[in-house]
Amino acid sequence: MNKKIVVSFLATLILVSVHLAEAQQPKKIPRIGFLGNSTPALEENLVGPFREGLRDLGYIEGKNIVIEWRWAEGKYERFPTLIAELIALNVDLIVTAGTPATIALKKATTTLPLVMIAVGDPVGTGLIASLAHPGGNLTGLTSISPELDGKRLELLREVVPKISHVAVLWNPTSPLQVVGERETQAAAHAMGIKVLSLGVQAQEQFDNAFAIIRRDRPGALLVLADRLFLHNRARIMDFATQNRLPGVHAYEELVEAGGLMSYGPSYPGMHRRAATYVDKILKGAKPADLPVEAPAKFELVINLKAAKQIGVTIPQSVLYRADKVIK
Repeated sequence: MNKKIVVSFLATLILVSVHLAEAQQPKKIPRIGFLGNSTPALEENLVGPFREGLRDLGYIEGKNIVIEWRWAEGKYERFPTLIAELIALNVDLIVTAGTPATIALKKATTTLPLVMIAVGDPVGTGLIASLAHPGGNLTGLTSISPELDGKRLELLREVVPKISHVAVLWNPTSPLQVVGERETQAAAHAMGIKVLSLGVQAQEQFDNAFAIIRRDRPGALLVLADRLFLHNRARIMDFATQNRLPGVHAYEELVEAGGLMSYGPSYPGMHRRAATYVDKILKGAKPADLPVEAPAKFELVINLKAAKQIGVTIPQSVLYRADKVIK
């Protein structure tokens, strides 16, 4: 009887010791990677909402989550090296925005969970199987940009009814931009508008593009959705203002930098929403099982100060539809 009591006591002692040891072991802090397209300063308007989204879900950077930041500084050729650094750090997942960065990530790994933000056509570019069932190791948010380029041209015609010639800035290295440029050309042709197509794939090519615009004198400038243009928005919009070029652009940030109008999804909002995917994956969900989210609405932003500077009057019918007006 005494032997049974001793054995029972020892067994209980072992169980208690195991539980105490487990309790004393520090809980693993998640480590995630974030692949930025440019610099922290240029992407603060996007990274800020991402951090806020994480905080809303209980994740505080430096306290209960570690974020490894890597920045390409506008040089997409750096993506492979930066991605390799993140993978070597054994991060739990990687977050990035835009089609070029997401394609680079997908090429680098088929096993590490990936969260994409604002990829225009992830199905058409072969990144995922479908929005509802992405499959593989990638999920996140799409901006479905190509379908919007024709709509932006229609808005421009409403504001400048006599427009007959527009310049279009696009990045030929992006598969999504190829589609967007084609959609814009088709919409312009249907409306009887001539297009000056300007493929720009590096910062060094802007001066040449601007020189062609000054030479050919189109009546407007459209800037398609690419991170290269987002990161150089001040330079592009300064040129547009100096040359009195109206436009309806993909990014609200271009309007805040002095552009006339933008129409599209909220990119800061998508960065905030990306935090929900991070949370679900860290809690065990598989990217393949998480549907890709499309924008629920598109926002029209108008800069009345810019309109005055370039001598354009915004019709009341367009102003009434604006989600945001900058005065």
